[in-house]
This record gives sequence, structure tokens and C-alpha cells, in this order.
Amino acid sequence: MSATDASTFDFAVETERRDRNRKAVRIWLGLVVFILFCLVLVGGATRLTGSGLSITEWKPIHGVIPPLNAAEWQEEFDLYKRIPQFEQLNSDMTVDGFKSIFWWEWSHRLLARSIGMVFALPLIFFWATGRIEKRLRWPLVGLLALGGFQGFIGWWMVSSGLEKLTSVSQYRLATHLTLACLIFSASVWIMRGLARQPTEAPPTAWSKYAAGAIACMAIVQIYLGALVAGLHAGLTYNTWPLMDGSLVPGDLFVQHPWWTNLFENPKTVQFVHRCGAYVLWTGTFLHMLIAIIRAPQTSHARRALILFVLVSAQAALGISTLIFEVPIDLALSHQAGALIVLGYAIAHWRGFVGAYPAENTRPAASR
Repeated sequence: MSATDASTFDFAVETERRDRNRKAVRIWLGLVVFILFCLVLVGGATRLTGSGLSITEWKPIHGVIPPLNAAEWQEEFDLYKRIPQFEQLNSDMTVDGFKSIFWWEWSHRLLARSIGMVFALPLIFFWATGRIEKRLRWPLVGLLALGGFQGFIGWWMVSSGLEKLTSVSQYRLATHLTLACLIFSASVWIMRGLARQPTEAPPTAWSKYAAGAIACMAIVQIYLGALVAGLHAGLTYNTWPLMDGSLVPGDLFVQHPWWTNLFENPKTVQFVHRCGAYVLWTGTFLHMLIAIIRAPQTSHARRALILFVLVSAQAALGISTLIFEVPIDLALSHQAGALIVLGYAIAHWRGFVGAYPAENTRPAASR
């Protein structure tokens, strides 16, 4: 075999090994994304069932084990009795009733702990066996650290409802959900970057930036939705398209200073969330229209169309959730839809940026 043939053979072997490693890492990150999706939904169910304050202590290790006998259940219930939520809202609750809310919160925390192991152990294995490219090692470690910090943020959120409030602070709830969405988005971004991307020219020179703006708007809209949830603002003004009998209702800035209305006035928060939905829907519509006109029959146009359909479906779910006064099935569907829109928007944006370039796969003779 000549030197050129040997170099070509080595190049093919190295390329095959890289593709195989990338596929393995993509499968792992896909599992992480799926568990994150489930974690957010269980968190939503925990909030909607009023279960988020049922565990009043932060036990990162010992908390894995639930109460195992009647005495332990009573002890856990006695701790819950000390907080304002029990005293003001659930004073007639029994131990059996307490169990129904405890299991939601315990499941949420267990799933959060589990994803830490699902992320950390494969990361160590892939790193030790050389399956993770150097450029990705520290970003993935950063994601793991961010996940650990998210656990602290979760307890910081819960602690806001243990002394004075009967539910958690909307500020902390929004922070907790937004950080989860950032971890989710980063995982999707890296996962999609390890897959082959189309080489078609984008519809315009600005398409990449438009896709990025849409993804950022989706995250902002989720943050606004978390404020709505934290204030229980979806239980009021349950009409659409009018709100309080008008397209632009009055009394949006009755609190002082004025900016607190954006975070603490349920009417203002719901109105801003509606406006955010209109902006996101319009942005995805224009993005789709430009892609179809400027680059028809391309993957960019198809993805833009799918994204618009997803955002439209999510808007319909949001309107239905509002009109029917937040039933748990529609509310969870709306939350799931938000994550689906976000994940697809991130993947669509990544399609414009392209896959990660190969590391050390050129034939030796050409180096």
C-alpha cells in the first residue's frame, strides 16, 4: 500500500470513528433532553396540584428515601403543618391528603437527582475513553455545574413559600423555569451540532439572526408564562381576544413604581404575556414567509414552516388554557408545547450555524 493510500485509509477510519463517537454522544444528549422535558412537566404538575411546598427541608442525599412507615409520614406531615400554606389553605388536610401532594414533589426532586447521574456518569465515561471532542469537554462540564446550581435555585424557590407566602415567589419560579430552559436549550444546541447539517444557502443573509431571535423570544415568553403561573394570573380575565372588555385593558400600571406592575400585577403580567405571544407568532410567520419565497424546497423553508405550525398550535393551546380557566390537562399541554417550540427553535437556529467542524480528520499527506 502506497503512502497516499495508507493516508486515505487512515482518514476514512478516523472519520468513521468520529462519526460513531458523535452518534453515541448525540444519543446520550437526546436522553438528557428527554428527561429534562419530563422534569419540567412534572414540575408543572407539582405546581398545578399545589404540591411544591409539601417537602419543607432540603436533603440532597437523604431526601431520596421517602417516608417508609406511619410514624415517618406523620413526622413529615407535622413539618408541613408549620408553614402558611397549611394554616391558611389546607388546615383540614389529613395525612392521606398530604401523601397525594407529597409524591408529586418527591418525584420531581428524584427526577432532578436522576438527571444529574444520567449526565455525569456518561460524561466521565465519554471523556475518559476519548469520545468527546476537546471543544465540547468544558462546555459540558459547565452544563453539569449549571444543573447542580439549578438544584440550589429550586430550593431557593421553595424556601420563599415556607414563612410568609402560601405559594412560591413568582420571581423565583420564573428564575427556576428559565434556568431549566437554558440547560435544555444548550443540550439541544450541542446535540444538533454533532449531527450533519444541510449545506444549502440560507434564504437571506439575516436568516440566521432571525432564527436566533425567535429562539430567544421563545425563552422570554416562557419566562413571562412563569410569572403568569406564579401569580395565578391565568385564573382571571379568561376571555380572548379581548381582555377585561378591551384589546388594551386599563389599570395596567396602577402600582408604584410603575415597573413593579410588569412582575407583580396579575393583569399587567397576563397582558404582557399575550403581547409576547403575538410578537413570537408574527416573527415566526414572517420568517416562514421569507424562507418560502426566497428559498423554496429547501430544508430551511421546511423547518421554518414546521416552526410556524408549532408556534400556532402553542398559541391555540394557550388560548384554550386561558378560556377554560387553566385545567391541568391543558395547562400541562401548554407547558409541553412551550418546550417543544423552544427545542425546535434552537435546532432550527443550529441548522443555520452548521455542525461542529471535524477535528483532526484531514489525510496526513495534506496537512
